[in-house]
Amino acid sequence: MPDPRPHLGEPLALDLLNTRWIEHGPRDLLTDVTGLRTWLTSAGLADRASADEATLNAVLAARTAIYDVVVHASHEGLDDVLEHGRIRRALTASGPADLVEVPQRPWLPAWLAADNLLDLLRTAPDRIRQCAHPECVLFFYDTSKNGTRRWHSMATCGNRTKAARHYARKT
Repeated sequence: MPDPRPHLGEPLALDLLNTRWIEHGPRDLLTDVTGLRTWLTSAGLADRASADEATLNAVLAARTAIYDVVVHASHEGLDDVLEHGRIRRALTASGPADLVEVPQRPWLPAWLAADNLLDLLRTAPDRIRQCAHPECVLFFYDTSKNGTRRWHSMATCGNRTKAARHYARKT
């Protein structure tokens, strides 16, 4: 099944948040293991995780925790997700490596998304944004040069906002 979401390609943590969107009402990709399989494939994790109920529950816990950090600055749930794994530093034949260790396989996608959020927060927390369109719930990582991007997509939400502003001036 192709990924039906309107916005793809964000870092893993934000991509997980974007499994909920508005399109003729609220939509949620993660209502069942079929949707989970679609997300795992889209996120490049299908070969590392199973699309099953245990993984779905872990991913939903991570989505809630990431949302709470991004929107409410609450970190308790994220810490709970991160407790399911760690990064072990090692010297391998090819040089220094950071090895991800998540003992319970269903937690791997959830842990990777939570860890990705830490990377985004470490790098540029002010670049994590929710679309400015009042009827949009999507998130994005602002990679624009000047850091002033407001919409997840200029072609959809940006255009709708500008068209509404233009129409309001004409009436």
